[in-house]
Amino acid sequence: MLIKTYITAIVLFGFLSLKAQEQIAVIPFLNTLESQFDVKFAYKTEDLEHLKIRSATFENLTLALKYIQEESPLEVEKLSDRYIALTLKTGTLSFCAILKDATNFSVLAGAEIRVTGTNQGGISGSKGQFQLRDIAPGAELEISYLGYERLIVKAADLISQGGNCKELYLKPQDFKLPEIVVSRFLTRGLQKSVDDRFIINSEQFGILPGLVDPDILQTIQVLPGVESIDESINNINVRGGTQDENLMLWDDIVMYHSGHFFGLISAYNPNLTKKVSVIKNGTPSEYGGGVSSTIRMNTENEIGNKISGGVGLNGLSADAFIQIPFGKAVALQLSGRHSIADQLQTPTYQAYFKRSFQDSEIEDENNTSLDDGAQSDFKFYDYTAKLLVDFNENHKARVSFIQISNELFYAEQNAAAANVTKTSNLDQQNIAIGGNLTSTWSANYSTFVNAYLTKYNIDSREFFTDSEQELLQENEVLETGIKLKGIQQIGKNLEWLHGYQFTETGIRNGTRVSNPLFSQRQKDVVRSHSAFTDLTYKSSKTFLRAGLRASYFEKFEKLRLEPRLNARQKLGAYVALKAQGEFKYQTATQIIDFEEDFLGVENRRWILANDNDIPLIRSKQFSGGMEFKKNGWLLDLSGFYKNVAGITASNQGFQNQFQFIKTSGSYEVKGLEFILNKTKKNYSVYLTYTFSTNDYQFESLVPDQFPNNTDLRHSLNLAGNYSILKNLDIALGTTYHTGRPYTVPIAGEETISSGNGRIVNYGSPNAENLDDFLRVDASVNYSFEAGPIQGKVTLGALNVLNAKNPIQQYYIVNPEDTTRAHAIRNNSLGFTPNASLRINF
Repeated sequence: MLIKTYITAIVLFGFLSLKAQEQIAVIPFLNTLESQFDVKFAYKTEDLEHLKIRSATFENLTLALKYIQEESPLEVEKLSDRYIALTLKTGTLSFCAILKDATNFSVLAGAEIRVTGTNQGGISGSKGQFQLRDIAPGAELEISYLGYERLIVKAADLISQGGNCKELYLKPQDFKLPEIVVSRFLTRGLQKSVDDRFIINSEQFGILPGLVDPDILQTIQVLPGVESIDESINNINVRGGTQDENLMLWDDIVMYHSGHFFGLISAYNPNLTKKVSVIKNGTPSEYGGGVSSTIRMNTENEIGNKISGGVGLNGLSADAFIQIPFGKAVALQLSGRHSIADQLQTPTYQAYFKRSFQDSEIEDENNTSLDDGAQSDFKFYDYTAKLLVDFNENHKARVSFIQISNELFYAEQNAAAANVTKTSNLDQQNIAIGGNLTSTWSANYSTFVNAYLTKYNIDSREFFTDSEQELLQENEVLETGIKLKGIQQIGKNLEWLHGYQFTETGIRNGTRVSNPLFSQRQKDVVRSHSAFTDLTYKSSKTFLRAGLRASYFEKFEKLRLEPRLNARQKLGAYVALKAQGEFKYQTATQIIDFEEDFLGVENRRWILANDNDIPLIRSKQFSGGMEFKKNGWLLDLSGFYKNVAGITASNQGFQNQFQFIKTSGSYEVKGLEFILNKTKKNYSVYLTYTFSTNDYQFESLVPDQFPNNTDLRHSLNLAGNYSILKNLDIALGTTYHTGRPYTVPIAGEETISSGNGRIVNYGSPNAENLDDFLRVDASVNYSFEAGPIQGKVTLGALNVLNAKNPIQQYYIVNPEDTTRAHAIRNNSLGFTPNASLRINF
């Protein structure tokens, strides 16, 4: 009998203990106390309606009030024997919580926690835990994790009770796009998806060496297989390709220009550019063109509940952006950026100017006109606008506008006579507008309609005072496009994408000389109709997307098929295998007629394929590899093969014996990409390395096979970033690659006769390499807040060691001794300091 009594008591005690741990709403809890002790609690319902407290029973009112005081964020004030006032404590709260998946209860590491309206927050640790201190009782927390629905919870609901951390559960989100498999890659805000694309989240972006702002197209150059042979954004080489082989999309509008300062900084303002995706292979079939890569830039696409924006200033430009909601259904986004050189020429500007114009008519090693009183004026700017309209939850429209501009004026003076002998003007712009409508018709079917108009033009004018001769050059691209696509969810794991795209591209080139009179103008138009389809299978371990794009080119009366494949298979918890393949065609390309075209500053011009001497560019590439991810370590290894045919000698930028030859050929790249990354809460260290061989094949040239101009055999980035304090970050990194190939004259016979003059007598094409490129960069970032204002000060420097890195070398006939060749060598940026101040609200 005694044993049974003990057992009954233990069971009853355990039951009562469990009941005591049960969380119940505060208001019903107070109602119970009111009935039990015949009292009345006075409080604001909105303060208490989200609060919970552990259930408990009490012998008297005094114990009950003490319990409320200790176990909740409420302040107790006894007004009389019967009336008691309850208010939120005016002090700050400290608490902890653990984030878990709502379906399988696994912990979620790397989730972002933000206290809305402040700069406070953090990242969940390896066991899903996070802890915050000094938080206002009425504050709300916004918890976001890629692949999961956003969770908003009141800080008061997370008050520490008995030393236990409250468990919070995030629901998986049914994404139409592939989910993220690496949520923090290299630095905060840089991620890797299941289909091997790299994603940059500008809003959450951390710090990279040398950068003071999250420059979109500078950032992607830390990725393996992505580099620039001359530091220029206008010359991004993806797996050995040229810049014109990259499809640039801004809010699904095709862009034909990408850089300010003639390629040294990105022309796309990062403050409203929410997300950037870089796809090197296995591209979804809805994207055509861009035989080397697809780079998608998307601005903020959701309507906020309050006005937000910011202003910024750095050594090159000033910018501002704002988002204005008009109710819950309409919002307007505006942004602008303008160079500050007309007000202040900083050391940053001077370094960029010297680098941009060192091999042009404005400033080169044989032209000292700037020192003799020549005048120059250069400015750049960009503006964007976006209208967001939510008709309802299922139908949403967006309209986007962008203008990018670079303007240059240069006047050359005769130092002795003090009169102007030559004036030069250059105007380069890309203006585009596009709109789309996204509609959800059912839980399993949605559609997307997009239309756009984009116009790129570069115009130059040179006027020679003495001869009254005027030289005008122009290159204009005008493209319109429309895309319709549907997405059908077939069961839980299968998705079918299908659609149609029409594109009309017109390109005009013209040259006009006034004395003697000469005029040449050419305009070409290509229209294409494309049908595309993808089937995508996704499960917890398997991702498989197979697609086909069929394009009909009206002008050539030809149909071209482009199969696509992208697969990933997890083997166990830490290892995955991946493979991609694709065929692509491209109609537009860039060529260089003469190096001095457009003042020698931006000498490439767009042209269209004619299926004759300028064929359609076609590519095929395959890649495969493995990925290992565990405890903050990431190891990624990929091998790739790419063949691109239909390239012309004119668009490769030859500065040797092939400079003026018109012919077509191909190039072939084989390579290996390697990523090693260790990430913890307060630091990230990474190494990216690419090995590749890249060779031309031109049947009509002798020799017919030789190294590609973009053949960088070894390329490496070694860097790290560290959070010294909660609001102080530093980054340090090294960029290394072997020198690019170039052609040297034949020793002892450097020049030969040609007509009435002499030309350089080149030897084997691209047989030599420039010295290796090595640059060390550094940045430091300090964040602060003042009420609703969040600020950030960043200091950075490119080429900290001021290394003299050659990026190009070619030869001209020495004017003082025509039997000798004179080397022209261009160097990279020298030591380039920069600083930025950004204020957001």
